[in-house]
Amino acid sequence: MNFLLEIGAEEIPDWMIEPALKQLSTDFAALLAANNLSGTVKAVDASPRRLTLWAEGLSAGQSDSEELVTGPPKSAGIGAANGFAKKQGATLDALDTLTTDKGEYFAYRKKVVGRTTKVILAEALPDLILKLYFPKTMYWTGKGGPRFIRPIRWIVALLGGEVVNFDLAGVASGNVTYGHRRLSKGPLPVTFENYEETLRKNYVLVRAGQRRQRILDGIAKLGANVKTDEKLLHVLTYITEWPTPIMGSFDASYLELPKEVLVMVLRHHQKNFSVEKADGGLSNQFVAVMNIDNDNEGIVRSGNERVIKARFNDAKFFWDVDQQRKLSDRVQDLAKVTFQAKLGSYLEKSNRMVELAQQLGGEDAARAAGLAKADLTTEMVKEFTDLQGIVGGLYAKVQGESSEVSQAIYEHYKPLSMEDSIPSTKTGQAVGLADKLDTLKSCFSVGMAPTGSKDPFALRRAAQGVVKILIEGGWRVSLKGLLGGDKQLEEFFLDRLKHYFREIRGFKYDEVNAVIATGWDDVVDVQDRLLAIQAVRPTENFEPLAGGFKRMKNIVTQAKFTTGKLDVALLSDEAEIELHAAAEKLRGQLQGLSYPESLAAIAGLRPAVDKFFDKVMVNAPDQSVRNNRLAMLAGLLSEFSSIADFSEIVTG
Repeated sequence: MNFLLEIGAEEIPDWMIEPALKQLSTDFAALLAANNLSGTVKAVDASPRRLTLWAEGLSAGQSDSEELVTGPPKSAGIGAANGFAKKQGATLDALDTLTTDKGEYFAYRKKVVGRTTKVILAEALPDLILKLYFPKTMYWTGKGGPRFIRPIRWIVALLGGEVVNFDLAGVASGNVTYGHRRLSKGPLPVTFENYEETLRKNYVLVRAGQRRQRILDGIAKLGANVKTDEKLLHVLTYITEWPTPIMGSFDASYLELPKEVLVMVLRHHQKNFSVEKADGGLSNQFVAVMNIDNDNEGIVRSGNERVIKARFNDAKFFWDVDQQRKLSDRVQDLAKVTFQAKLGSYLEKSNRMVELAQQLGGEDAARAAGLAKADLTTEMVKEFTDLQGIVGGLYAKVQGESSEVSQAIYEHYKPLSMEDSIPSTKTGQAVGLADKLDTLKSCFSVGMAPTGSKDPFALRRAAQGVVKILIEGGWRVSLKGLLGGDKQLEEFFLDRLKHYFREIRGFKYDEVNAVIATGWDDVVDVQDRLLAIQAVRPTENFEPLAGGFKRMKNIVTQAKFTTGKLDVALLSDEAEIELHAAAEKLRGQLQGLSYPESLAAIAGLRPAVDKFFDKVMVNAPDQSVRNNRLAMLAGLLSEFSSIADFSEIVTG
């Protein structure tokens, strides 16, 4: 049987929809499993006014089952047995005997009649809906009533062709949905099969992917060279049900303002796409996305143009006012801007940044670090907070700072995500590192390390940014030195480093573990060793040799061997003599080789290692021979595991 659930509500904030859909899918699948019902969730999707789930393959109900109920011990007598039988709604002759380690007990095989899927869903769905998590919820029937992100207005619940009847806060489930708020009229009866088509005819595209494509197709029809903005496209997809792009324009005189400011105003205040000219410069056009079918009279277009003009006038005013004071004159104002209650002001933070940036990048980096936070006092950033750093860089440029300094200020917040690029210059990278490291070290010093899902200062993102800058910028520095000896912070960074190489770069987990086990202070070196492992691993000798090293490590560990020097004179077996000779030859070969070349050479030890384990008994009866063999294995492990701990490699 097919099942359709639609939760109709007032407009749900766009950024809350996808997490709610994921939970809805997971919880409904768990509901089916917990009640021994067949069926799978086919899809979940949403528009601003509805969360929808499709499921298929549901059975009509549970199968009948049998439950063995244990009663009193037989030694309790017939009276106890009669009481037990009566309680189970049975007679004495219907009881069985259950033999256990503790003796014999009366028992009853109780037949449990399976419930219908319709009844189970009717009982469970109200709770499932109300348990959907949203960061904020509201009462809409009065205090003490149910809470949801927005008032629930209708519910569709169809199993096969029948309504699953339940009531939620006065809203009865049914087979009736509602189309577009303005373009559709009246309630719309639906079935599982015609649900999407019925809504489409009433100007609602339930599938987010279809709305996204409608936006892109509409932009293409306009012939606009829209600046790529995936985040804005995502927002527009989830705030519209029938998206229709239209073109508008503004006075070309506003193009005298920096491109970044104009784009932010269009995006942040109006959720409009900016349009670029063929040469990459900004056009005086924009694309708005309506939630209606057309704008034949130009009302929506002119409304957007009117608001944009007012916002651009504000931006021009802020720009002109801010230019009356240089960034350098604003630095002392940062004493009045709190960084964090326990950590003081942004002026104090800036001073710490200057010191670290000086060490990392020299005078230009120190100058940029000293000015980097000054734009927090500007009117432009107070109005457009997303432009912090960018505004500082723009102001520095027009106020006569060098291009090296202004570019570093402009980019010092980068990367904002793992998909974002790092600052483009070494100076900018130094300032970015100084900023992020100061935040991390300061927060950890006052006990503000992230816990669970709580990370109010985005310290995980800051640490990931440090890792990304160091590796992609080629910084051969001591990470532990930058962390100042804070062991908790080191553990935090080690976790971020593993995450970066596994989840972002795609290295196998055992390769990451193997390389990091031999040191991670120089993260660029970690990358180089990982690339070498990745390159050499497919060769025929590598994984068998890794298995041999793992065996060596197990033998040395089990023997609790700690120290000992190899005595060549005690080598007697042909296989151990050959292994020693191969190792000696390898030592001479490794000088000056790259990591991949070194690994390939080390893999050449495999035949000698295999022969050693085939022919030689390490734990020889003679104590001196045994210790000598252990010393040789320990030496091999230590000497040839500097690139990676081969024992961490998982072999097939």
